[in-house]
Formats: sequence, structure tokens, C-alpha cells
Amino acid sequence: MSPEDPHAAGNPEADSPTAHSRRTFLAASAVSGAVAVAGPVLDAEPAAAGTAEAAAPSSRVSLTVNGTRHTVTVDNRTSLLDLLREHFGLVGTKKGCDAGACGACTVLVDGRRVNGCLTLAVRLEGAQVTTIEGLSPGDNGPLHPLQQAFIDQDAFQCGYCTPGQIMSGVGCIQEGHAGSPAEIREWMSGNICRCGCYVKIVRAVEQATTRKGH
Repeated sequence: MSPEDPHAAGNPEADSPTAHSRRTFLAASAVSGAVAVAGPVLDAEPAAAGTAEAAAPSSRVSLTVNGTRHTVTVDNRTSLLDLLREHFGLVGTKKGCDAGACGACTVLVDGRRVNGCLTLAVRLEGAQVTTIEGLSPGDNGPLHPLQQAFIDQDAFQCGYCTPGQIMSGVGCIQEGHAGSPAEIREWMSGNICRCGCYVKIVRAVEQATTRKGH
């Protein structure tokens, strides 16, 4: 550092009260300017998020669930799974992975199997939806043949995946994909049982298929 440097040690100008005051003023001005610039940006983020949330589009949809007609207005992002559980109180359909990988949310739409978590509710205008609650005619009525077969074959353990397994099995039978154990395993491979009851599940579907044939 040269002797001419005003900030050099021992330089009278660097050590003067005027020099300190000038440096303090410049530092304070820089901080104040940064706060003034950053303040509006930070304050704008919550407002923008709130605006986006308020602007979320919704639609009116009419569909029949387990024989009952419903007309609801829902956020366009609402899945069939959330519609069934949160709007209609039909919690028999389970939320597992919420990504279409486990089959716990399987229901029938117009007689065919779908993953409720991957199906948008607003796309089901006029659809006929059947959940596990709709398989039997009532609380005191006979069980669906596949429900009874699951009991007969002891085809469950914890039971969490059972509603999805049964709905998938019903769809599998209706689609004509239950002609052999190998075919049943192939067409129900999207339904995961973490307890490992696959052998008994296949037997239950076979039993229901045989009784349906009679």
C-alpha cells in the first residue's frame, strides 16, 4: 500500500472523524438501498401466490356413483379418488401411492378399471362409477361373489389393498381376462399387495369366475 493511499495506516485523513463519517454514510446508504429494492419483491411473492390460488379454475360435473346421481363443482385438478373420499365420503377406495403404481384406488368407470388417483373428476361427465361400497346391494344384502371369495380364500391380511384388489378382480372378470391363473396374474399385476397374498387373491378370482360361469 503506497503512502499516498488515504486509507493507509497512520494516514491522518484516513483516521479523521470526517473520513469515518463518510464511510459510515456510504455503508448505510448501500444497505438502505438494498432493503428498498428487496422489500417490494419479497412482499409481492405472497400476493402472487394468493392470486394464483384464487384463480384456480373449477368446473361443474354430473356423474353417477354407486347408483346415485351427483352434481358438484370441483377444482379442475381434483382426482376421482379425492372426489370420492373428500366430497362423497366413500373412503373404501384407498389412497396408496397417489401415482398410479399400487392399484389401491382402483374403481370401475363405465364398467372398466381405472386408477382413481390418475383420473380427473371433471372428465367424467355422465359417467357411471362403481366403488367397493357399491358392489353389494346394501348393508344387509348378500356379498358380491368376489367379496365372498376373498373371505373364503382368506385372500387378505392387513386389508388396505383389498378394496382395490376386489374392484380390479371384478373388472378383470368382466373384461374376460380371468381364464387361467397366469392370465389373472398378468391382468392384475398393477395391484400390489405388500402382505404378499397373491396366491390366495388369484384363487379368489378363480372362485368368483367359476361361480359366475355357473
